[in-house]
Amino acid sequence: MISTGLVVLGLGARSGTLEDELAAAAGAALAAVCLRPADVGVLATLDRRAGEPGPRAVADRNGWRIVAFTAAELATVDVPHPSAEVAHRSGTPSVAEAAALLAAGPGATLILPKLAFPAATVAIARGTGPEA
Repeated sequence: MISTGLVVLGLGARSGTLEDELAAAAGAALAAVCLRPADVGVLATLDRRAGEPGPRAVADRNGWRIVAFTAAELATVDVPHPSAEVAHRSGTPSVAEAAALLAAGPGATLILPKLAFPAATVAIARGTGPEA
């Protein structure tokens, strides 16, 4: 279990991705850094995905709050692994890493850079929250 700070799971996904696929991606990403769903406080994603059934169900199942950002907001975040393909499709070079960092607040750090799965990409950040 983590000792301090807000842990945010950033999620990039194709439209219509099913809950089971997203839950599997989130679980694998958390396991990669020895975290449990209970360690996460927020699922952060692109505003166009936040209201879809898959992301909402994953957040609800785990008790995570959903935070959504526009592509323009995400595009302002400096990330280690930008993608031209994601920029073309989404209007921002990063969704998972940028959303995790932005939701985790100023001075946040990635504890898991983006990890790609067939229908989703996940990144995990730790910070103090946006109000810090």
